[in-house]
Amino acid sequence: MSNAKKVPKLKLPNRWCFLHNAFYYRVPKGEESKWDGKQTFRLGKTLTEAYKSWAERLDKIEKIKTIGALLDEYALAVIPTKAPSCHTSQWAFVQKLKLVFGDTPLENIKPRDVYAFAKKSSQQGKSSGRGEIEVLRHAFTKAVEWGYIDRHPFIGQVRLPKNPPRDRYIEDWEVEEMFKLDSRRKKGSVKMVQAYLRLKLMTGMSRGDLLRLTSSNLTENGILIQRHKTAKSTGKRTLYRWTPELKAAIDAVVQARPCRSPFLFCNAEGKGYLNEETGLANGFDSIWGRFVDRVMKETKVTRRFTEHDFRAKAASDADSAEHARALLSHSDINTTNRVYRRKPEEVIPLTSVV
Repeated sequence: MSNAKKVPKLKLPNRWCFLHNAFYYRVPKGEESKWDGKQTFRLGKTLTEAYKSWAERLDKIEKIKTIGALLDEYALAVIPTKAPSCHTSQWAFVQKLKLVFGDTPLENIKPRDVYAFAKKSSQQGKSSGRGEIEVLRHAFTKAVEWGYIDRHPFIGQVRLPKNPPRDRYIEDWEVEEMFKLDSRRKKGSVKMVQAYLRLKLMTGMSRGDLLRLTSSNLTENGILIQRHKTAKSTGKRTLYRWTPELKAAIDAVVQARPCRSPFLFCNAEGKGYLNEETGLANGFDSIWGRFVDRVMKETKVTRRFTEHDFRAKAASDADSAEHARALLSHSDINTTNRVYRRKPEEVIPLTSVV
């Protein structure tokens, strides 16, 4: 006699079945995308689990019929997984999109609608609406993944003009001017910023990676970091090998600290400047703003600059594009060349044939 468990003698809903000691739903042909791409969808081991799973799945399928409902789902499921510093802007993008597309059925949006949104945003002085459109594009990518639609309605069909990359290159003489401020002092916020800049110019590290540096990053062979921006994607790590100059830069950072702390850059309480929950570094940003103001008032520098321009200077001053890519921990050298290599390309002219 077979030891297989008998099928419960129950009147199951249409297209339900009991297989392998669990309840399943036989998905109608053409609706697989709504059920994770499966032809037979597992509902649960017990009837209670099955009904609960069935209700939740139908509830989602019924609810997510408009772009507004999709954006709400995206805001709850996807935005919290992104960097904290992106949350505020991403939520704002979602709200702006809902005002325009909220009641539109998922299947009704066309590429021309996206272009119309971009044109209106541009006319209202909101750049090109690229941030909002990127959120909308990703939301529809998730809609395909979640089974709400079969295909993306406009991916690869909307191409907006890109904003030109920033081209400010900080000259060596300008750096020298910045380091003349408070030259006789050994501590203070100016000395901290100068030590920060020295380390940034040597390594090209991003603001977030520099502010996250602790004594644990200082290894026997050099400064070992895992880029925070790509830690959850590529997991890329970079080792900046010790040189006498790099060791001296670290010594200057330690000397400029207001107190002993695991963080290389810290406030008077020994805490790091970066708030991991929000992604903000308000204390550091305030110090940086005051530093820039003093440079503009007390030195010969006349063009304003950003903290990010120093990352570009490190890339621009590298011996080669590949060296710059490695310094910045980029996986794509095209990004390095397009955004960060800002020096004019030097070309030797041809010999005249005349």
